[in-house]
Amino acid sequence: MIKVRAPRNRTLTCTDAEIAELSAGLLRVSTKIGIDSLMNRVINQDYFEVLPFLPSEFVDLLILDPPYNLTKNYNGHVFRSKEADEYISWFDGIISSLIPLLRTTASIYVCSDWQTSNLAFPVLDKHFHVRNRITWEREKGRGSKSNWKNNTEDIWYCTMGEEFFFDVEAVKLKRRVIAPYRTDDGQPKDWEKTQNGNYRLTHPSNLWSDITIPFWSMPENTDHPTQKPEKLMARLVLASSRPKDFVFDPFLGSGTTAVVARKLGRRFCGIELNREYCCWALKRLKQAEADSGIQGYADGVFWERNSLNDQKPSKATRTSHAATLGHFNE
Repeated sequence: MIKVRAPRNRTLTCTDAEIAELSAGLLRVSTKIGIDSLMNRVINQDYFEVLPFLPSEFVDLLILDPPYNLTKNYNGHVFRSKEADEYISWFDGIISSLIPLLRTTASIYVCSDWQTSNLAFPVLDKHFHVRNRITWEREKGRGSKSNWKNNTEDIWYCTMGEEFFFDVEAVKLKRRVIAPYRTDDGQPKDWEKTQNGNYRLTHPSNLWSDITIPFWSMPENTDHPTQKPEKLMARLVLASSRPKDFVFDPFLGSGTTAVVARKLGRRFCGIELNREYCCWALKRLKQAEADSGIQGYADGVFWERNSLNDQKPSKATRTSHAATLGHFNE
């Protein structure tokens, strides 16, 4: 059945003709492969099928968004909820298989919902150094007459060891100042006065309420049932990787991790089983070559929700990102 969409709906889709054309650009792996051959590619296979052919210790930043322990249909591929012990065993198998791919200085972010978090944490704590649990407001979700509406998700922040990279300056949040303090001589104290209001750069916490879920009027939106926002992924990428670092996502979905990595000048590789999702990712990656903007992130700063009307990078920022990306787009 063809969906009837509103005139202003900007949800990204692919026609049958586009899927046929884009599929030619997908990678399939059946022999040992090097980093250069993986760089900036989308692999259309099951992760465990690809695993034996991947190089060792090539990942600087792992972003893992596996199916939560919920029954959900991913475009015809149904993941069914499991008993707790069964899900823990399945999840442990994924984490154990990923460890040989990670550099000793790698950082790891694992997405989860509140129920699955209880199952994921012991596994992550066994294999990694768990440094924090980020909780972010998802703002979508069905209400309930007998329970609180569930509209948050978790992201577990881990590292392989004690040596790792974290750039707090790259992920500070720009907030409005309602009651600004001034120094004795009347100058702004820890805030800046602008034509659009007073703002302060603040250190990011592990509670994120400034994220906007992709919805139908946003060009990054797809029909993927669990798509993550580009702004959210940008925060992870900027905090825990340097330009040209290698970002890996073995459950790529509609491609948000890859798209953000490209926009921010990182190398990347993603694996996704569903061919249509892969084609959405490739179409988004192509669009990212022309527009490196990330909603809610402008001029090197994350803005709190609805505080900036035009949240696109300046021309200078876009040019800088394009120059970085040119090295990888050959």
